[in-house]
Amino acid sequence: MTEITDASDSLRQFRIGVYALIFKDSEILLALRRDIAWWNLPGGGLELDETVEEGVCREVREETGLLVAVERLVGVYSKPQKQEVVLTFLCRILGGVLTATEESRECRYFAPNAMPANTLPKHKQRRDTEILRETV
Repeated sequence: MTEITDASDSLRQFRIGVYALIFKDSEILLALRRDIAWWNLPGGGLELDETVEEGVCREVREETGLLVAVERLVGVYSKPQKQEVVLTFLCRILGGVLTATEESRECRYFAPNAMPANTLPKHKQRRDTEILRETV
């Protein structure tokens, strides 16, 4: 958790989330979470001792079994109601084996127009941002 002091000197804490967009051909990788029945982009909370790149690579490995490299930042999103800032990165696979993990019941690639109805809405938006960027 990163701490930021505002102008009134009261201490506010913000959680930093890091998520990966991983494409195979034109399909996107999603993970079905074990704690709730939602599909999401692989990712999660940044730990204090890591860079954002290290954090997203760790989260992808923990949720999918894949080793990835960060290609570039795709977007920065804020969720003030949850005191959270989220960074989303385009990543490429270096190795590993796609598998269910302690955090994900299932990991699968989906065509953009065939994503499950129970995909987190914000994650659909982040996927759409990258797809639109590629077509411009």
